[in-house]
Order: sequence, then C-alpha cells, then structure tokens
Amino acid sequence: MTAQFGDQLRRALKARGLSIREAARRLSYDPAYLNRVVNGRQIPSPYLVDRLDHLLGAEGALVTVAASLTPDDRGRISRAIARPARLDRQAVDALAGVLAALRRLDDAIGATPLIHPTEVQLLTVKQLLRDARGPHRHALLGVVAEYVQFTGWLHASAGNYVEASIHLHDAVDLADEAEDGTLAAQALNFRGYIARRQGRPTAVARWFEFAYRTPGAHAAQRMGDAAQAAQGYAQTGDRETAKRLLGEAAGLMDAAREQPPGTAYWLTPEFQRLSLGLAHLGMAEYGIAADHLRAGLSGLPTEQRHADWTAEYRTALRDAKRAR
Repeated sequence: MTAQFGDQLRRALKARGLSIREAARRLSYDPAYLNRVVNGRQIPSPYLVDRLDHLLGAEGALVTVAASLTPDDRGRISRAIARPARLDRQAVDALAGVLAALRRLDDAIGATPLIHPTEVQLLTVKQLLRDARGPHRHALLGVVAEYVQFTGWLHASAGNYVEASIHLHDAVDLADEAEDGTLAAQALNFRGYIARRQGRPTAVARWFEFAYRTPGAHAAQRMGDAAQAAQGYAQTGDRETAKRLLGEAAGLMDAAREQPPGTAYWLTPEFQRLSLGLAHLGMAEYGIAADHLRAGLSGLPTEQRHADWTAEYRTALRDAKRAR
C-alpha cells in the first residue's frame, strides 16, 4: 500500500499544480526524500503526512489514507491474496477501511487523481473475490460492489460517462448478488447524476425513481432520490408527478434523520436540502430553491464544502438567485 499511497500523492500534487521539488520547498523537506515517498520506496513519517495534508488542503483525508492500514492489516490482505481460500473477516474489514479513506479523499482533492489508484485496487479486490472461498466471501462481495460503485462515481464526477455507466451497471448486479439494497440504490442514484450532468431530464426522472423504489434502500436515500426524481419530472413538464414525489420526500424527512448507511455517509439533513433545492429549481420555485441550496451548502462539513461535486449546487444557487 506504500506504492498506492505514493501514487495517490503524486496525482494529488499534479491536481494542485505542484511538482515534487516545489512541494518539498514549501514543506522545507529534502526533495530526494519526498521523491522516494511519491515513488513508493519510502514510508512517510506521520509528521510529513500531516504537512502534506495541510499543503494539499485535504482536511485530514490524506492522513486517513496513510493510516488506513496497519502493518497487521497489510499482512492480512497479502495473505488473503496469496491464499483466497483462507480469507478472514479482518482482511475484509481492512479493505473496507481503505475504500472508506478513498471516499473521504475524493471529497478533499477531487475525483481525477484517484481514478487510476482506485482502478488498480479494484482489479485486486475483484481477483480476490473470484478466488475467495469460505464464510467471509459474502462480506467481501459487498466491499467489491462498493469498490465498483465508487470507481463509477469517480468517472462520473470526472465526466467520463461511458466508463462510469459500465461500472455502475456492474455495481447494481454485484449489489443484488450481495442482497444489499443500499448499494444498489446508490449505484442507480449515480446513474441519475450522470443523466443530470448530461441534461437529460427524462433519464433523470427514470434513474432517480428507480433508486427511490429499490427494495432495501435507506430512508435517507429514498428521500433524496424522490426529490431528485421530482426535479426530472418537473423539467419534463409533469408538475403533478413532481409535486407528488416532493410530498413523498417530505414524508420521509423524520425517518431520514437516522444515521445514513456508511456507503452514503453524506446524506445528512443538510445535504438533503441540496436535493430539495434542485427539485424546487426544476419547478421554477426560485425563492424556495435558493433558500434550500444556500442552507445546504452552508451546512456541509468543512471537508466537503469545496469538493468538486458542490459546483453543481453552487451553479444552481446562482441560477435560482438570478431568476427570483
């Protein structure tokens, strides 16, 4: 994982327009030492990781990635890959921890620097799933489904819609095999996100309604999906269906306040206001839309406030303000 951390760091530096030499100068570090870290030949000290995190504005995410695997975790994963028939739960949990850290890093540095290292890890976990045996394979299946889904999200966020759609199609199949409705609903939700980015309101309505009606979806997911489906219907001119879905979203508000699933950790009450804002914008209710979008953006956690995906909501807020 040292090499993977170095790869992620290299891409994060590139995304910020920083060379290794310039980063070393700003950190008052030896460029040769930092070069070894970037190239996976040197384990970075906790102090260096913390300094890099501040330099890149990662809000703690880089620290989380660096600390996501203990030496014991690395050993468990290596043994699982070498002997898949002996897969244990600790190895599965370690892989899930790496994925959780990557998700947080996406919030901090954006999707593009993470695509390649995530795809490399995805190949590893897919191979492990193919060869795994025993009672912990089912738990691994859920982790692999989420890895595929996250890879699809990264491509969607970066505008690689064909690659994203392929991964998300596979993610739904894997989620179904794992009997995990939350993962299936989230993959369908991301298909709706792609349709919205492409300006296809009929597809927006379709995919978000599919996600909304997925058996096993969490109430927080269903609330957001109903609101976003309402936006799609409103943009097609079907205001009656849009109003009905908005009413159903409102009916889920109390249940949606429960802790969301870890695979959709961002679905806080504040985030839900962003989805409501898009729905009201689609219905040309500009004042209500602006209020929801403003409150949603200001209520995001610090590490999410400047994430790439917030640009869509900032644009929507500007549009709502201009049209009111």
